[in-house]
Amino acid sequence: MDNAIDLPLPPLIDTSTPPVFDNAAVSIFLADGKKIEGLLQGFDSIDSLITIKPKGDSEPLTIKMHDVKTMHLSNPIQYTADVSLTNEKKTGIKTPNGLQEFIITFKDQSKLRGKSYGTRVDKNGIHLFKEHSTNQYLKQYIHIFIPKTAIDSNLIGEQIGEILAKDQNVPKAEINKALDEQQSARTKPLGEYLVQQKIVNTDQLEKALKRQKSMPNLKLGEILTSEGLITENQLEDALREQKSKRGKPLGELLVGMGVINREQIQQALATKLGIPFVNIQEFKLTPEMAHLAPAELVFKHKIVPLYEYEGKIVVALENPMDWEALDAMKFHTNKYIEPVMALEEDINWALQFYYTSDDLLNTMDSMEDSEEFDADDFLSGKGDTEIADNIVVKTINKIIMDAHQQGVSDIHIEPNPGKLKVVVRFRKDGSLITYHKFPPQYRNALISRIKVMARMDISERRKPQDGKINFKKFGPANIELRVATLPTANELEDVVLRILSSGKNIPINAIGLSSSNRDKIIEAISNPYGMFLVCGPTGSGKTTTLHSLLGHLNNSDRKIWTAEDPIEITQTGLRQLQINPKVDLTFATAMRAFLRADPDIIMVCEMRDSETAGVGIEASLTGHLVLSTLHTNSAAESVIRLLDMDMDPFNFADALLGILAQRLAKTLCPSCKKSYHPDKQELYQLAHEYCQELLPVGISDEEAKPHLEKQIGSWQESFAGSDNNFTLYKASGCKECSDTGYR
Repeated sequence: MDNAIDLPLPPLIDTSTPPVFDNAAVSIFLADGKKIEGLLQGFDSIDSLITIKPKGDSEPLTIKMHDVKTMHLSNPIQYTADVSLTNEKKTGIKTPNGLQEFIITFKDQSKLRGKSYGTRVDKNGIHLFKEHSTNQYLKQYIHIFIPKTAIDSNLIGEQIGEILAKDQNVPKAEINKALDEQQSARTKPLGEYLVQQKIVNTDQLEKALKRQKSMPNLKLGEILTSEGLITENQLEDALREQKSKRGKPLGELLVGMGVINREQIQQALATKLGIPFVNIQEFKLTPEMAHLAPAELVFKHKIVPLYEYEGKIVVALENPMDWEALDAMKFHTNKYIEPVMALEEDINWALQFYYTSDDLLNTMDSMEDSEEFDADDFLSGKGDTEIADNIVVKTINKIIMDAHQQGVSDIHIEPNPGKLKVVVRFRKDGSLITYHKFPPQYRNALISRIKVMARMDISERRKPQDGKINFKKFGPANIELRVATLPTANELEDVVLRILSSGKNIPINAIGLSSSNRDKIIEAISNPYGMFLVCGPTGSGKTTTLHSLLGHLNNSDRKIWTAEDPIEITQTGLRQLQINPKVDLTFATAMRAFLRADPDIIMVCEMRDSETAGVGIEASLTGHLVLSTLHTNSAAESVIRLLDMDMDPFNFADALLGILAQRLAKTLCPSCKKSYHPDKQELYQLAHEYCQELLPVGISDEEAKPHLEKQIGSWQESFAGSDNNFTLYKASGCKECSDTGYR
């Protein structure tokens, strides 16, 4: 049987006289240190096999590529470049005198250095065309193949900092800053830092696009396997699934399989293909560019046209290999499309800003002193309803979308009397921050628009109202909002919107409980019947904790009913009921119905009245496990609260399995937190605060010292480094956390 020799040629080579590889002299260095010399009989890139006829043997030998360290074709091959390909004016392709420096570091930490006439990367590894001898008359190379299984790391061509500095894609000061940061954090690749910085203007982007033309044309699968981000088997599984999914992007399939994340894909594409990475928020789209494609198209494909360059439309999208999106844009515009990369959140921001808001905030600000439009007039039919649609309606949509994308829990809209502005504030990470201040002409229009969306009485301004908004009917996000209006001084109304985005269950090991508390809670809820309560103020994560407990208990042997208002977290296997007081479906009536539905476990999200609490205690005493919450500040206060509800202490004493009191703690922003080593005084302060409830009342500092030292010693055993020092972190502040230091 004939063996095919599937060896690639160098890039930009003249292929009119290709070299002959059949029976070429070859040396193979194996991973175990052995060397085999002979004649090349086959190089099968599909089955990853090399066939060689060793010296002195009559029978060929087949070797698996993963057993090989390097393969060298012993005889040099002449290199002649194709002038038509290297003509920059014709194709825009640059070649650095035909040679690129390379350093290959193997798994055994040995290195191979030299210069290569470009490279070829396939699923099996890297092909180098190492310079053998070069003078004015003769250029030769040695073909070297290195399997990816033998490679620890590789550096081919100019370092990314040199490339960017040479092409002026990134200012030199930015390169130096990246190098400084890389020196202090060696685990962070320089390319990753520069991707995070992102290209911020058209000049930088044009130079990056020119640079991209000289990069190799590789497939996504080849890039990810060559970088060691996925295995060959994972790629084959994804390709098989892609055939059944009718061309779903390979990257999306790999992300869905959980073998890689989007950031890793973008990093690989940015460094291997040179695809520019942009910050859309720094680009100013012209109205002509924003209207180049209809909103339906850009929203469907999550694609944003940036500007026109060399007769092409430069578009930003998360996956620059999403051919369906690129083909749709090309078909609509009848122009060539040049893709660049951007973060998903930046793309969503641009879509909302340019396609649903039309720069609304600036428009409204510019009309602050205008007498031409009174937002109150259009509500009574006196004004221009088209202006209302383009400004007020879209502004509310933008406020909600921005809040959702920023992880905000509540939106506060606060009108003020006279010529004072309408203040909109977001509650994020427990703190209120000002989002925007709107002109006073819009105070009633904004409130009325929200009332319309929540199906409230627009004319009623004297008493509070409650309602809900299903935002899916008005915008692209599938979220619900709980709306509360409250009358304030000067016949004005405040509105507070709670965002109820559908969340996922968090495992009990990931909600921040100490190991001792977690074990006690699991022991308590492992009982077949009884009542377990979670207490704390509003917004302290009680419902999240309950769903974590249900996730631990949820299996095919149990029937679990929940009564919630609203249903914020969904879990497969739970039977979840939405409370609706308008049809007399209250927590108490839901609980009574559950008792007739053969439950094992009942969860009611809040015991807010005596009837609900009474039914819960009754259920826990008749063979059911009941989980619920109370709005109290401590576990001890929960007992007092049950007594205030006239519950029989003998009954709930038997029923009660445990009470968990909890609070939310702010966490430092992972992007900007700074490490430091605390001094002895700070450790004593921390230990004193930690042990405060355990120390006897009135104890002196000197008497407390042994207790504190014991606690610090316990911490050292668990958390101190090898040098016996603690590493703590402090808030700094950056763009990601709005300069608060917490996220």
